[in-house]
Amino acid sequence: MTESVITEFTGGQRDSISRVYHYGVSGVRVLDSHDVTRRLYRFDPSSNTMTENDPAQPGKILRRFVFDNYGMLEETFSFGQQPRTFRYEAGGRQIVMREGGDYGAVGKTFSFEGSGVAETAFGRDGSVERVYVFEPGGEAITIRSGGWYGDIERKLVCERINASVFREPEAFLQFLMFTEKSACETEAEIDEQVAKIRGGSAGEPGRSRFAYTGPRHTSDDNAGPQGMPAARAQGRPDMNVQNPPGRRPAARAEKRDDTGIDFIPDADSPRDFPRGSPGARVQSTAIPLEERFRSSRDEDRTLAAGRSASIPLDERFRSSREEERTLTKGRSSSIPLDERFQNAEDDREQLTPGRSTQISYEERKTGKRTQ
Repeated sequence: MTESVITEFTGGQRDSISRVYHYGVSGVRVLDSHDVTRRLYRFDPSSNTMTENDPAQPGKILRRFVFDNYGMLEETFSFGQQPRTFRYEAGGRQIVMREGGDYGAVGKTFSFEGSGVAETAFGRDGSVERVYVFEPGGEAITIRSGGWYGDIERKLVCERINASVFREPEAFLQFLMFTEKSACETEAEIDEQVAKIRGGSAGEPGRSRFAYTGPRHTSDDNAGPQGMPAARAQGRPDMNVQNPPGRRPAARAEKRDDTGIDFIPDADSPRDFPRGSPGARVQSTAIPLEERFRSSRDEDRTLAAGRSASIPLDERFRSSREEERTLTKGRSSSIPLDERFQNAEDDREQLTPGRSTQISYEERKTGKRTQ
C-alpha cells in the first residue's frame, strides 16, 4: 500500500517546507526540511497503542500512547517528563488534557466545533490559544494562533489521504501527537531561518543580503594631485590639514580587511603619550630592590597609644555598677483581676436560637418542605 504524504508549511504560503509526514499502515515517519528522519511512530492495532521510537535505534521506545474508550494515556520513558492524560468529555465533543496523570492539573482543553478544533490553554481566561481548521474538500489543515481569524502558524497539505479522517476524537489525538513540536525543534527552525537571513539567498555565505556592496573609500581617496588633500584640490576650505601636536599620522592600510567593518589601522600607541609627571616616566624595572624598600625600613612606624589607654578600667565601668536599675511596677498591677475582666462578663450577650430550629428534623432529612 502506498504511503500517504502530509507536507507541513510554515505560514500561509506554500514555499517554506518545515516537515514532511509519511503516513502509512505501520506508522508515521517525520522528516525535516533536509529529508532527515527526526521522529518515528509505530502503530500496534492489536493492543490499541502507538509508540514513539528513536530514529537512530528503532527498537528503543521513547513514549507510548495507550488508547481506550475514555481517551488516551501518554507514558513517557524520558527523565524529567511527566505523563499526560487526554480524556473525552461533553459526549466526546471536548478533550481535557491533564499533566501528571488522571488527577493532575488541567493543562489544555480541545473543543470540537463546526469547522475545526479549538485549543485553549488553562489559565488564559477561556481565550483560544490555537485552532485547527479543516479546510473544505479535505485537502489541508490550517493551524491558526490566537483564534479562528488569527495568523496562520502552519498549514498541512494532505496527499492520498483526506484530512477529515482526523476529525474524530481518537484520530485527532493521534494527529496531535505526531504533529506537535518540542521547544528544541522550534528553536532549531528559528535558528535556521536566522541563518538564511544572515547568509542571504544569492550572496556569499556569512554575508547578509542587506550589507552594503558599493565601493568603499580608503585613505588614498582623500588625497588630491601630488598628495594634496582633496578638499584643497577642489577649492574647498581645508579643515584639519595639520595633524595635532604629539600625534603621528596613521599609516595607510595596504592590506585592508574589507569584511564590512572599517578599522583604524595602526592606532596611536600609548608610548607616544607618557602618563604621570616627568619624574614618574622612569620604568620601575630600572629601580633596584634595595632602593625601593629602603624608605620603609628606615621609617619609624611605632603606633602611639590612644587617649583611652590612660583611663583605668575601674573608672570606665564604675558608673554602670553604681547606678541602681531597679524596675518599678506599672500602674496596671494595682488593678485587681476581677475588676479587669468584669466588663467582659457584663458585655457578654445571651445567645438566641437560630432560625434553623424552626425547621423540623423530617424536613431537613428529606430536603422537602412539609405542608
